[in-house]
This record gives sequence, structure tokens and C-alpha cells, in this order.
Amino acid sequence: MNHALLIAFVVAVALISVVPGPDMMFVLAHAVSGGRRAGFVAAAGMSTGLMVHTVAAAFGLGALIRTAPLVLEGIRIAGALFLVYLAVMTWRASRGKGGSVRTPNKPRSLPRVYAMAVLTNLANPKVILFYLAFMPQFLTTGAHSWPATAQFLVLGAIFIVIGIVVDSSVALLAGTFSERVLRRQAFRRWLERASATIFGALAIRLVLDATQ
Repeated sequence: MNHALLIAFVVAVALISVVPGPDMMFVLAHAVSGGRRAGFVAAAGMSTGLMVHTVAAAFGLGALIRTAPLVLEGIRIAGALFLVYLAVMTWRASRGKGGSVRTPNKPRSLPRVYAMAVLTNLANPKVILFYLAFMPQFLTTGAHSWPATAQFLVLGAIFIVIGIVVDSSVALLAGTFSERVLRRQAFRRWLERASATIFGALAIRLVLDATQ
């Protein structure tokens, strides 16, 4: 692989990763409402989704989407619906029977947070477009170049490492703050409703992207 292109890719991905996007907002929402552990698990789930994207792009998902563009629209719609579901469930989770706030000691299902993070990342069409439109610009060709599949896998691995470092940092900061106030029921309800609002906003963003 071309070293200059590789360095340029690392710089570009680092800049892209620190700009707040759907994945970071998802991690932030869970770190705020569930603490550092939930944030870290959400970050791990996002990275797992990126692994799937990397393998799919390396082995031909791009060709499928080019020949059947409705596949991408289907993914976009599924992602928006899933985020609406998360918004509703998170809002409901902030309330107990009779409208009371649920007890602070009730543990969150970390496997569920992980699964939701993976599905949210997989349903984000912008991640797919990133792999199809952005990453190919950093592939090298020629007699001595690595196979395109191998280059995709290497670039994807770099993207995943940078992404999990950034997302984990967000989870640490947001989670540390939230854990100091989660024992207060009024704050907990406010934080969970803020998380629900974030999920709803992400769903709206996906729908608006479809009309542009």
C-alpha cells in the first residue's frame, strides 16, 4: 500500500471520527442514560457494525448496491424505523408504573445495548456510502499493489481502531458525568428523555437525508 495515501487516510478518518455523527450520538445517549459501562458497550457495538461493513465492502456489497440501489433505500428506512423504536422505548423506560421514575438500581441489559448499537450502525446508510465512495480513493493499483480486498480490510481496521478510541473517550467523559447524577431520580428521568430525543432526532435525520 502507498504510505502517503495511508497517512492521508488516517488523518482524514481521525477528523471524520471526532465530528459528531449518528454513531457518536448513539454512544453519547447510552453513556448519559446508563453510565460508562453502557457507553463502552455501545462503542463496542458500533465497532462490530463497522467490522461487518468492512467485510461486506471488501467482498462485494458495493457491487450489489450499484446494481440494486433500492437496497440502500431499504437500509435507510429500516434504520429510521429502528431509531424511532429506540426513542419510544427509551422514553417509556424513563417512567415506571403510574408515571413514576424507575429505580436507579435497576441494571441495564448490556447485551441489549450492544445489539442495538450493532443494528444502528448496520442500518446507517452513510456508513455504507463512506465505504463505497470514500475508501476507494485510498486504494492503490499497479503490479506491486496489494489485492483490493486486502486493502479494504486494512483501511477498515484502521477506521475501526480510530472510531472505537473516539467513541470510548466520549463514553468515558459522558458516562463519568452521568454516573454522578444518576442516583437522583429527577436527573435520571431527564437524562433518559434526552437520550430518547437524540434517537428521535437521528431517525428524522435519516428521513431527511432520503429527500436530499
